Amino acid sequence: MILELADIRIQPGQQTAFKEAIERGLRTVISGAHGFNGFKLNQGIENPERYVLQIFWATLEDHTVGFRASPAFANWRAIVGPFFAAPPVVEHFQLLLKSE
Repeated sequence: MILELADIRIQPGQQTAFKEAIERGLRTVISGAHGFNGFKLNQGIENPERYVLQIFWATLEDHTVGFRASPAFANWRAIVGPFFAAPPVVEHFQLLLKSE
């Protein structure tokens, strides 16, 4: 399993609208993507315009090729992109250790 980690900064004062938009995008667009295995979204306490989105994919290619090269990616960006203060920083990780 691959973890996509997106560090997102939104425009000030847009938290409520962004939360609705990202939830809609996750449930209607990303959740239908091949290889999608779930997500977690966290909001900053000290910086409430900062969000950390974790999306779990079966393979790296499910995200980087399958999803990003699909029309669904444009749909996703149309929903959440207007809120971005800057492009999200996105990295991928593989699991090494896990607690039981």
